[in-house]
Amino acid sequence: MKKVIGVYRNQSMHWVGDGFPVKNLFSYDRLGQAISPFLLLDYAAPYHFDPTTAQHGVGSHPHRGFETVTVAYQGEVTHKDSAGGGGTIQAGDVQWMTAGSGLVHEEFHSPDFAQHGGLFEMVQLWVNLPAKDKMTEPRYQAITAADIPRIDMDDGAGHIRVIAGEFGGHHGPAQTFSSVNMWDGELKADYETFVHVPVGHNALLVVLKGEVAVNGGQKVLDSSIVMFARDGDPAIQLQAYQDTQFLVLTGEPLNEPIQGYGPFVMNTKEEIMQAFQDFNQGKFGEIPVQSV
Repeated sequence: MKKVIGVYRNQSMHWVGDGFPVKNLFSYDRLGQAISPFLLLDYAAPYHFDPTTAQHGVGSHPHRGFETVTVAYQGEVTHKDSAGGGGTIQAGDVQWMTAGSGLVHEEFHSPDFAQHGGLFEMVQLWVNLPAKDKMTEPRYQAITAADIPRIDMDDGAGHIRVIAGEFGGHHGPAQTFSSVNMWDGELKADYETFVHVPVGHNALLVVLKGEVAVNGGQKVLDSSIVMFARDGDPAIQLQAYQDTQFLVLTGEPLNEPIQGYGPFVMNTKEEIMQAFQDFNQGKFGEIPVQSV
């Protein structure tokens, strides 16, 4: 089975804006090329919001050089951006936004969720773009739960949803710029399963909730990630001690310099400076204001 080379857990929560209470489970500034092409993952664990007429979330902010992927488990998020993308995702849906050459976007709780309140649970993943694609035209992919293939395990043991890449002959709907897999899974207590990842990919297991044993021995708790060696064995064994919710992320490493500062991730410091200059000159555009 694939060798485990690291397990990291973070139970510290911080706020992104006033709508996203998140735990940062990994980031490129700590793990660098070992997680390429992935850059960062924030987990907004279940959090109760009271009904309100206020707008909670993150206001207008820029990005360049990578993609943001938002997976909704509970609650709703409404997105708008300066490239004309936008929409609301509900439980089971995914937003895959390519910032590319640069855009401005905002993310708020949907008006309906804000009005009624309730539990809010999300994941946001940042996926790096290859150098040749960093200045690609921005785009927005709205992926509904119905679009995502779901493979049910035998005996009601759980399931895996294929958001990107391929699993068990099923292909995810997300269009990506490099070879990436994103599998969203649940495994019920006392069951086990095997997942096979591409040889040569960097591979991460993200345990959001529950408790699981990896490869017969390594116990992993909630809000944790497991890093694997890029070896020739594709098999990862999961055995759940509790009902477990997880993500498997695999990707072909880009093997390119990573230079990031705040909302920009490029390959050189000069490109970061250019991104700030372009943003300050208004080249990222503005979010259209809807007329009442």
